[in-house]
Amino acid sequence: MNKIVLIGCGNVGMSYAYALLNQNTNVNELVLIDLDKERVIGEVMDLNHCLAFAPNKIDIKAGSYEDCKDATMVVIAAGANQEKGETRMDLIYKNSKIFKDIVTKVMDNGFNGIFLVATNPLDVMTYLTWKYSKLPTNKVIGSGTSLDTARLRYMIAEKLEISPKNVHAYVIGEHGDSEFVPWSNANIGLQNIKDYLNDNELNEIYLNVKNAAYEIINRKGATYYGIGMCLVRITNAILNNENSIITVSTYDENNNIFIGLPAIINKNGIKGKIFVNLTEEETNKLQNSIDVIKEAISRL
Repeated sequence: MNKIVLIGCGNVGMSYAYALLNQNTNVNELVLIDLDKERVIGEVMDLNHCLAFAPNKIDIKAGSYEDCKDATMVVIAAGANQEKGETRMDLIYKNSKIFKDIVTKVMDNGFNGIFLVATNPLDVMTYLTWKYSKLPTNKVIGSGTSLDTARLRYMIAEKLEISPKNVHAYVIGEHGDSEFVPWSNANIGLQNIKDYLNDNELNEIYLNVKNAAYEIINRKGATYYGIGMCLVRITNAILNNENSIITVSTYDENNNIFIGLPAIINKNGIKGKIFVNLTEEETNKLQNSIDVIKEAISRL
């Protein structure tokens, strides 16, 4: 039986829960935890009223940290939201304190499954989850640059009028302002993307991807649907033992950080990483991302 415990029932957490309910999935039980217990009860009621039209039966309930004992996955979407004018890194002090409390309570109840983290600054919070939990690195996963990659593929697909599923390109590095696209490895079908788009067009797409969260926050206050879908995609890759490649935040043993890279995901979490051949310029961009994350961790 696959049991998911979701901690944090704000916009991101409930977008994940709702997307999970609408897809074919191997989740049998979904437990919601939040400081606002009345809200949790309301969310559980609302989600359960969808079951008559849902593709699968999921037992949805309000719970407590005791539910983590036999959970397959704990998904953390709790934390302070990114406000207008804030970067993801600006949340580091608020959310590091929240995470110490959450992860300690989860582990005190005997959890031995896989953590999936969605809280910003994403790579730092994933690192802290690993440090506080003391679980093996393969069992701690951040949503990484999966959302940025989804945005990238959508924008390229719109520009070229093709399906996003035929765009083979990734955003890697920090889920934040130092992220970048290794264009040397971006392909449409089997052709390099530079056969379709020039450098100015590629740079415009990159900037639109990098700034997408700021644009959405300025207009509606928060981003949540996109990350909700990405979390479900990662969840299904784990529960279905897919060996799928997704750009998640995973452990880099050479630098002792978590960072967004293409990784193979299955029932054990991270099975392995895909090491991409980068140009010298791209290598420098990746190093910059590594340095940004290292510096943020050192502040804690």
